[in-house]
Amino acid sequence: MTDKPPSTPPTFPQPEPITPKRSIGATLRAYFITGLLVAGPLAITAYIVWWLIALIDDWVRPLIPAAYNPETYLRFSVPGVGILASFLGLTLLGFLTANLVGRTLITFGERILQRMPFVSGVYSGVKQVFQAVFQQGRTSFRRVGLIEWPGPGLWSLCLIAGETSSIVADPLPSGKYLNVFVPCTPNPTTGYFVVMREDLIKDVDIAPDEVFKVIMSMGIVQPTAREKPAMTTGPEVHPLPGPRQPEEREP
Repeated sequence: MTDKPPSTPPTFPQPEPITPKRSIGATLRAYFITGLLVAGPLAITAYIVWWLIALIDDWVRPLIPAAYNPETYLRFSVPGVGILASFLGLTLLGFLTANLVGRTLITFGERILQRMPFVSGVYSGVKQVFQAVFQQGRTSFRRVGLIEWPGPGLWSLCLIAGETSSIVADPLPSGKYLNVFVPCTPNPTTGYFVVMREDLIKDVDIAPDEVFKVIMSMGIVQPTAREKPAMTTGPEVHPLPGPRQPEEREP
């Protein structure tokens, strides 16, 4: 006699869970919020870009000669003419400044501005800001940190501008000090400038633009980790006119 295989109990299909049906109002509300999430950022971005283009056009268009303005020959306005003219003008100015004649003219003009009582202070301050942002932009505001601000146990995101000058740091207790900028919510373009010892700053591995997203959203948007930049070299930036150093010659 052979043993019979054990019989398996019959299986029955399990009933699917019953999901409650949403009402028509809830469905329409979900569709509306989804559409708002898609169209809202696009509309606001388009509005800001269009406003910026119109602002630059209003500034630059009156400076363009009528013979070179395409609106002279067309019956409608052409957006972006001011941006194109600004780009060409600044590029040409940079090309002329890079040679000896342009450097001489810029140096002569700066000497005239430095002799004006009020204009000299404004020009020198603005020039230093532009030099720090564009010529040293690879190190300025590239580090993000956390500091105890505005009090103990209260932590705020900050942007590290760079090392504090010795003129400001010498009267302070011994240590390395950094210049930090603490943006305000919800407008990150305003904030506080703070000189703080480096060991009191905790570095955070996020990009500076992520800080602005967090601050503008009042903490609703969460930051993401910083992406490692590719090993590429940027375009060459010509420095502003200054004293020329003698070239070293090999013996």
